[in-house]
Amino acid sequence: MSCVMGWDEWAKHDAVGLAQRVRQGDVTPTELAQQVAAGIAKVNPTLNAVVEVFDDVVADPWRDGLNPAGPFAGVPYLMKDLGPTLKGRLQEMGSLLMQGNQAAADSFLTGQIRRAGLNVMGRTTTPEFGVCSAAENPALYITRNPWNLAYTTNGSSAGTAAVVAAGVLPLSHATDGGGSIRIPAGANGHIGLKASRGVFSIAPGASDLTGLVSTQGCHSRTVRDTAAFVDHCRGGAPGEFMPYWQPQEPYSQLIQRDPPRLRIALSHAWGHYTAVPHFVAELERVGRFLQGLGHHVEWALPDVDLPAAFAAQTTCYISNFAQTISNLLKPMGLVRPPADRVEPINIRIWEEGLKTSYAERAQMQAVFNATSRGFGQFFETWDIILTPITAKPTPLIGTTEYLTQSTNPSVYDWFENLWQNFAYTPLSNLCGLPGISLPLATQENGLPLGIQAQARQAHDGLLLQLAAQIERALNGQWNNGLRPGVHVCA
Repeated sequence: MSCVMGWDEWAKHDAVGLAQRVRQGDVTPTELAQQVAAGIAKVNPTLNAVVEVFDDVVADPWRDGLNPAGPFAGVPYLMKDLGPTLKGRLQEMGSLLMQGNQAAADSFLTGQIRRAGLNVMGRTTTPEFGVCSAAENPALYITRNPWNLAYTTNGSSAGTAAVVAAGVLPLSHATDGGGSIRIPAGANGHIGLKASRGVFSIAPGASDLTGLVSTQGCHSRTVRDTAAFVDHCRGGAPGEFMPYWQPQEPYSQLIQRDPPRLRIALSHAWGHYTAVPHFVAELERVGRFLQGLGHHVEWALPDVDLPAAFAAQTTCYISNFAQTISNLLKPMGLVRPPADRVEPINIRIWEEGLKTSYAERAQMQAVFNATSRGFGQFFETWDIILTPITAKPTPLIGTTEYLTQSTNPSVYDWFENLWQNFAYTPLSNLCGLPGISLPLATQENGLPLGIQAQARQAHDGLLLQLAAQIERALNGQWNNGLRPGVHVCA
């Protein structure tokens, strides 16, 4: 397939920059789609990050309702194979059970994305139902980290993380129910914002109390791309259970100014979950860098019952997941997940979740409330809390204790093992807080290490402002200007 640009030139463009080229008449949406298709063909045999390319949309970007006058002007976009649906397209959720599943209608957010001018031209990989930390099901695909193919991308936005890092396209869809935007962004070296509650809709399927901890978003390589995505894709559908708020100023405008002097807390010890020494040293180094930008930085932690919060989060996941799976089984005429088409831990989660009583859910919600109040009080004193994105190094491919293919007989022990590594991200989902992973550090294994910043509810703009200030201070050179070994330019 022909390319409108050389790969070195292509890699210099973010989504906002490509849209500017379209408006200037330098390139067309069709040419951009062809370039992305060529990039996928170049790296996907190695990475296994893209499930499907919509060839008909590559040939005709307007066929599914793309708004050519939208701010992104036809820039290509890939949808994670989970979350928002695309009418008439497959959505298989990383599961053998869901092979051939076709969506009957667009989700509300799909319409927002297309109105913004993004050309949804394919699907990216995800673990089964987005539950575990890597897209590793040998019967379907094993998605690999472009920085080192021996390692996972983390998850659950696995394919998106790999293709953005590999330079295939500058912007791609991701979802986050406990860190699934931020964690893979951190391990692949780009920007992942988990927005506050009340920003992105997943109507009509789950933008209500059933989707309390989950949100939508994107991976990008520049702050302005993420800001533009939020500006133009946010908002709620008619009948949403909560108001969908708007900031006083578009983020694309806000990020052009540095934030005021911020009170930034550092933490790596959340209850009994602590980071490895190298990650602590990297966090301290980033703290000193932020001091150099004029911010006040010291160690501090919210006064919340962290063990109770993680137990409540586990209850939420287990009970929500059981109902989600039951809703998928019913139209198939199945009474339980078939063992040959659903991974072992997911079956155990379904079994355990069905036992959850109303009283247990009520207690869970009480802990959610107490935890949210504790973080809210913390942010009366502090503007930002900074942590590593994970507590442990990114796992090698085949590290099964983090996968839903695990043979662990205990669902609770399996989740406890997850929290040992992925401790720092889930509580922002519980509380509805914004969090962002920024590619500011490096693991000892050579992979990127994201540093996470979290802020109070509805202060997403402050996170993006800080990120933009950092980006300017680095002259735009995230990851010290390095690229992964598997890249379209390689």
